[in-house]
Amino acid sequence: MKKESQLETISPGNPRRATYLSLIAVLLFMGCLNYAVSINGMPVKDSFWALTPALMAITLALITKEVYSSLFLGILTGALLIAEFHPVEILDQLFPKGVMTVLADKWNVGILTFLVILGTMVQLMNRAGGSAAFGAWASKRIKSRAGAQLSTMLLGCVIFIDDYFNCLTVGSVMRPVTDKHKISRAKLAYLIDSTAAPICIIAPISSWAAAVAGFVKGANGISIFIQSIPFNFYALLTMLMMVIIILMKLDYGPMLQHEKMAQGGDLDIAGESGPSTAESPKEERVGRVSDLVIPVILLIIACVIGMIYTGGYFSGKSFVEAFATSDASVGLVMGSSVALIITIVYYMVRQSLTFSECMDCLPEGFKQMVPAMLILTFAWTLKSMTDSLGAATYVAGLVAHSASGLMGFLPAIIFLVAVGLAFASGTSWGTFGILIPIVVSCFQEVDPQLMIISISACMAGAVCGDHCSPISDTTIMSSAGAQCEHLNHVTTQLPYALTAASVSFFTFLVAGFTKSALLSLLFGIAALFLLLLFIRHRQRAVQS
Repeated sequence: MKKESQLETISPGNPRRATYLSLIAVLLFMGCLNYAVSINGMPVKDSFWALTPALMAITLALITKEVYSSLFLGILTGALLIAEFHPVEILDQLFPKGVMTVLADKWNVGILTFLVILGTMVQLMNRAGGSAAFGAWASKRIKSRAGAQLSTMLLGCVIFIDDYFNCLTVGSVMRPVTDKHKISRAKLAYLIDSTAAPICIIAPISSWAAAVAGFVKGANGISIFIQSIPFNFYALLTMLMMVIIILMKLDYGPMLQHEKMAQGGDLDIAGESGPSTAESPKEERVGRVSDLVIPVILLIIACVIGMIYTGGYFSGKSFVEAFATSDASVGLVMGSSVALIITIVYYMVRQSLTFSECMDCLPEGFKQMVPAMLILTFAWTLKSMTDSLGAATYVAGLVAHSASGLMGFLPAIIFLVAVGLAFASGTSWGTFGILIPIVVSCFQEVDPQLMIISISACMAGAVCGDHCSPISDTTIMSSAGAQCEHLNHVTTQLPYALTAASVSFFTFLVAGFTKSALLSLLFGIAALFLLLLFIRHRQRAVQS
């Protein structure tokens, strides 16, 4: 997940030995690099060494499973190389020309502001009690197990603005409904997890879209994000897979046993020591369904209007052209600000919240988004370091001279790299924050269509690795939202995630060579359906 976990009591302990050995290795590497650059005069700019900051960040993230320090050490490596190990110049490159320059950028400030407003909106909707009202409404209308699961999935798709909001809200809303129909808490956790990051990563109006747009400099980030949606095969196939297994009543792996136990009345509810001790949404009163629906609709409409306004829609451009040429950073801030003001007025008029309670949500929303903002800041700074070293020039030249026949394999390879990095670090944002700038450097001037496919592979792999990782925030929060034992959620979800990941890998291979979203997606859908049919056949054969 994009945010570093605060639930240390649930997460596995830090691998101290690996961390200490990594720090020793970093120090030795820095010493050798210092000797080569400052003493022997080894050229760095526009060479392989320009990739060192990014490679350092990736390697450390894989070993230490900690994204913040890994990104910072990558930034420090870049500053050392640019400054050629001169002490004063290192500090200058690290702060005034690095982090401070990034934070002074108008685009970046806009994205960070949008995240703060989004966090505030999430807090307001939780405080108003819209989730409780929706849960009560839904429990009276859902009559079957399949209906309860499909409704959980549908609510997860509706709440696409933020994955934290999704995880914490869907569980609290749908738990009474799924319990009534004897659906295991492990299955509920899977449904929550599979409609958190996957839906956020294909929603143009979300914190994830804003982040990805921020990583793609030199082009319209939102336009590229929208173009990448049809190629985000893991997210799309995960959504389809949920529908298929619900309608086919198919469960396999450890999930099958949990569902059988649930039918007997054992829902596998987490004990006091489980993830149910995690912080849940603050619902001080029961509101109305409209307290959840209206703010979300307001946010979507206002952000779309804000974006097309910056793109010149009201000056005569078409909707598509205005959206493609919009200034996403400004548009999202304008739209979300208007939505926030209207939402506050709406709650006050309805007397759902007092003005003081609404204002209390501002610092709470900011605190919720601090980890995401930190990752963004570090990722932006890392990209500025590699740009200064000429990494884009080196990689572009390398790719231009590579065999064109091998280029088709790159999206699938990038997908696997992203899966491994996200699994090890437990963060989606940190993963595509590291990989997307490299992909843009590789393909922006060489093959723009392959760049879009590869960006999709980065995002898809990041979400997949996040799903499989036991230290991922969304995995932990999904367990908390469902009140399911955390390790049970991890073990039951893993076979499902690996099924979608396997099909996605081969689908990215097809996309790499055909560069067609339609053909690739049709292949992926057919492959997924056949694989699930095979699993059901094998399962019935074993049972008989």
